[in-house]
Amino acid sequence: MTDIKGRDAEQHTEDNGSPVDESRPASDVVLVVEPLLPQRLRRPSDALRFFAALIALAVVILLALIAQETLKGLESDVTEGTARAPGFLAGLAGFIGGAAVLAVPAGFAVERVFHRDGLRVAEGLIAAIAGMVVSFGLGEWLVTYGPDDLHQLFTGNRSNVEPLNTLLTSVIAYATAVRINRRPTWRTLMWTAVAIDVFALFTGVAATVLGVIVSVLVGTAVGFATLYGIGSPNTRPPGSAVVAALRRLGFAPAGARRIEDDTLGSRRYVVGLRDGRRLDVTVLDRDRQVAGLVYRIWRRLRLHTESRHRAIRSLRAELEREALMAYAAHAAGANIPRLLGTAEIGTDAALLAYEHIESRPLEEVPDEELDDDVLRRIWEQVRIFHDHRLAHRHLTGESIHLANDGRILLLDTRSGEIAAGDLLLRLDIAQLLAYLGLRVGPERSVASGVAVLGPDAIASALPLLQRIALVRGTRAAVARTKELLPSLREQILALRPQHPVEEEVRLERFRPRTLVTTIAGAFAAYVLLSQLSQVNVGDLLGSAQWGWAAVAVAAAVLSYVAAAVVLMGFVPEKLPFGRTVMVQFAGSFVKLVAPAAVGAVAINTRYLQKRGIPPGPAVASVGASQLIGLVSHISLLLLFGYITGSQAAPTLTPSRGLVFTLLSVAVLILVVLAVPPLRRLLTTRLRKLFSGVVPRLLDVLQ
Repeated sequence: MTDIKGRDAEQHTEDNGSPVDESRPASDVVLVVEPLLPQRLRRPSDALRFFAALIALAVVILLALIAQETLKGLESDVTEGTARAPGFLAGLAGFIGGAAVLAVPAGFAVERVFHRDGLRVAEGLIAAIAGMVVSFGLGEWLVTYGPDDLHQLFTGNRSNVEPLNTLLTSVIAYATAVRINRRPTWRTLMWTAVAIDVFALFTGVAATVLGVIVSVLVGTAVGFATLYGIGSPNTRPPGSAVVAALRRLGFAPAGARRIEDDTLGSRRYVVGLRDGRRLDVTVLDRDRQVAGLVYRIWRRLRLHTESRHRAIRSLRAELEREALMAYAAHAAGANIPRLLGTAEIGTDAALLAYEHIESRPLEEVPDEELDDDVLRRIWEQVRIFHDHRLAHRHLTGESIHLANDGRILLLDTRSGEIAAGDLLLRLDIAQLLAYLGLRVGPERSVASGVAVLGPDAIASALPLLQRIALVRGTRAAVARTKELLPSLREQILALRPQHPVEEEVRLERFRPRTLVTTIAGAFAAYVLLSQLSQVNVGDLLGSAQWGWAAVAVAAAVLSYVAAAVVLMGFVPEKLPFGRTVMVQFAGSFVKLVAPAAVGAVAINTRYLQKRGIPPGPAVASVGASQLIGLVSHISLLLLFGYITGSQAAPTLTPSRGLVFTLLSVAVLILVVLAVPPLRRLLTTRLRKLFSGVVPRLLDVLQ
């Protein structure tokens, strides 16, 4: 969430939100120490709605281009249907629609100004002006430079039709920016006026179906873009409202201080009570529910049902989930701060009040303090959870705390599950193994888990020791420590060498590389089919000389064999001949969607890595084979050119595209070399990649 306005200074307020009056008795004043909340916020929900409108706009235009005849038929039906309306009714609709579409926004503006909410009206006017400019600009572009198909679909080849209706776009942008949809009465009036106006446009043949739909979508996108750019008024309740809610729960707060937000971005307060006790209060803000939504949706699409979190939950559902997990964990006997109460704070927030226990998060505990006894106590708490079928699902250094009295506390149970299945419990074990492995090493991590849970439970997590199964922060750390997961697997297998190894559990529906491959394959198929559509395949096959075709096929097959032999010649390790030939054949398909040399180098390098050859030697072998192939190719060109008597062109003029590409690459290289962090990163990566190239070439020559 981005703050638009606000200062980092701390505010001291009473529980009613007013400044502290020092003349009043101290017993009536509750000091709340917290940074001043910003007056305006950029809400992620507005950005998401903006991008959703853009996606819908792209989909509509794409469908219109694909189904042009269908759209033209729909356009004809709409025109004929509205033309049957009586002239009096059409004229009345035009008058009422034109007046209402202006009167309703004006009436809403007057109502808001009367209630001293003129700033919202100003935001709406900014959105309306922006919508008018965008609509006019897009319309002029379509008329002057746009494709003929789009021009015809937007205007119907009628001179009196605007591609995008400027008035409609502005009104929709205004209605979106003032959030008129949150007011049921005004929302009904607004959309009724828009419907009448659109009907009048159709009866007057002054708009097209596509133009109206796109005008609405563009107006919606402009409205949400304005809301995100300017920001929305901050509706988060301040600390004084939190204190007031605690009073309604029966507590007697004496003071409150805001502390660091939790791992999920929720506000936290430490509240002192008059009887000397303290509370840890977590505040769930409604506008935080969509934070990270894109990432959660991506995970929801990518992962199977049991291993994923729900992408969207309401504020009430989030509150009930955390409270239920807290009560269940406490009833199970786990060390968790006791939940003392929950309450709503108005309509935009809710709180959970826990007992306060002095503790430190494990990430702040030095590694030397993580002795075997601490590790044992961590695993014991996990065992208590699992014995009662509770999955924590966020076992990280932020959620595992070491209390001052030596107890281990498991906090942040909002992501947990009750009545959890075996998969979720095994995911907990895999996550904790990985996190402790990062802190104390794989050997101690596995040994401490086995001492508490037993070898069978730890071995059950072996198929889930994969990056995709870990929490986001742990996953990033594991990516930097690539040897961790293999080391954990080795330690677990060493415990039960005779135990059959279970296959890796497939948590993903698909992998990103699969998605990229599918898109690239679809693009290649589109290019191939578009080329074949220009050729009469029947005539081509009928006139073909099949003898020479067989020779061509044999020569093509031999080219793959030759490429495989060349690659095998530069690799000291033994490679299977058949598999190597098939890799060269696969490389020919990669060349359809990638530059020829790049595709061949990439697929051959990946093939050698799959055969167990390190990246450096693999690059050296492939690079040497490509270099020899280039020298041989140029030599053959020169030889056959000499034999046929042809001469090279006296000059070689590169194309503009090639010159632009070379200059761009040169500028990029200069930028990388000029920025020290980028230069060090590039040097480190290249040194790791090519450190074994020279020894590798010497091995090949020997």
